[in-house]
Amino acid sequence: MKATLTTALLFFAIVQTQAQTNVRSLGALGDGVADDTAALQKALRDGKSDLYFPKGTYRLTQTLEFDLAKLGYSSVSGDGTATLLMEGAGPALRFLGSHGGTASPATVQPQVWERERTPMASGIEIVGRHPEADGVEADGTMQLTLTRVTVREAKHAVHLVHRNRNVLLADCHFYHNTGIGVFLDAVNLHQINITNCHISYNGGGGVVSKGGQVRNLQIGSSDIEANHAADGPATANVWLDSTGGSIAEVAITGCTLQHTHKAPNSANIRIHGAGHDAGFERRTGQAATNEGHVTIGNNVFSDVQVNIEIQNARGVTITGNTFWEGFQHDLLVEHSSHIVVSGNNFDRNPRYVVNGFQGSEHNGLVFRHCSETTLNANIVSGALENVAALEVSDSRRMVISNNSVLDSDGDGLFLKNVSDSLVTGNLIRDDRAPGTGTRAHGIRVEGGSGNVLGTNLVKDR
Repeated sequence: MKATLTTALLFFAIVQTQAQTNVRSLGALGDGVADDTAALQKALRDGKSDLYFPKGTYRLTQTLEFDLAKLGYSSVSGDGTATLLMEGAGPALRFLGSHGGTASPATVQPQVWERERTPMASGIEIVGRHPEADGVEADGTMQLTLTRVTVREAKHAVHLVHRNRNVLLADCHFYHNTGIGVFLDAVNLHQINITNCHISYNGGGGVVSKGGQVRNLQIGSSDIEANHAADGPATANVWLDSTGGSIAEVAITGCTLQHTHKAPNSANIRIHGAGHDAGFERRTGQAATNEGHVTIGNNVFSDVQVNIEIQNARGVTITGNTFWEGFQHDLLVEHSSHIVVSGNNFDRNPRYVVNGFQGSEHNGLVFRHCSETTLNANIVSGALENVAALEVSDSRRMVISNNSVLDSDGDGLFLKNVSDSLVTGNLIRDDRAPGTGTRAHGIRVEGGSGNVLGTNLVKDR
């Protein structure tokens, strides 16, 4: 039975390879010496759009552009042993489609289904050898699919521009690029899934969406780390920046996001919700929209300046996550509303007091100018050298309930100019040995009105 299955799989692999156009048959040498650009571009001009790259190193000095309207269905594939060495500026691969509709079937023109749908790259490596070399760029595509693709030492690994729909990125490695791992660059894009990927050591950020109009971004089961240049501008492992556009309907689940606190203002997740989407004016009298509808669940966060930073957003749920080593804060939320923070573990595990970090990570939670926000059933433990482990200021309609705030410096809970809020059912105490850390109050209130402080178990320090 085993031999029969192996034979069948081998037969399938041979048939699949024979069905594609082997680039060696087109004159590409793949010896790492010859420039294969001319041979490959000629193949595209001749209508060859199903390119299979056998083992080798293929030097490119210009982009291979797949004009889907002209070429029809297109793919680039290999078995993981082929490298495209991009020695010119621009992307190694560009998929250019004509889809101008949405994800709704009624808006997809027959041309797209009959010639353009599902451009693919699979089983190849792209290595940049030019400061402006990118990996893969897509524009106007429907169902772009990248699987088992490695991009390293380029600028941006994946660059999505103008308009795309229904993008799948799975089982990929976007590693050690100077720019961004996955860059949604002022793109109009609904439906993009990023799953089971390693997105690491990209100096400009891991997954970054700036401007445009982005909806239905799913990031799951991925390792996203160290996507900050130590000497570069502030960025994040995941950065959602609605400036000049709108970004909403996002889920970030089941990932590890970490490193590096050495980069200035580094964050694991940074959300800037203030946007302006000319097509969807929803400002309701405000200078900008407050984009949101983001769920952040069941992730592991560590080793940055701020683990999660939220500015000018509405509708963010943070639940079931584990946090540590937020060198400035674990969570910073400002000018935002309808935020839910529930069932998270904000802790300082002594196992991680290494590498000279002891006392350097302040951790803790800060809310400023917020409203309609609930913090429930969280553990906040070991916040150091802060005004409070949980600091809330200039906010209203807050519910702070059933949290454990433990063994931290400063106040356990500090409310400053907070109104119309409920604080109840919290356990707030410090049981560290005398002389350890700084002591203040369990709960301290300055200013504000209309609050109810219910039954809390508090040990003043």
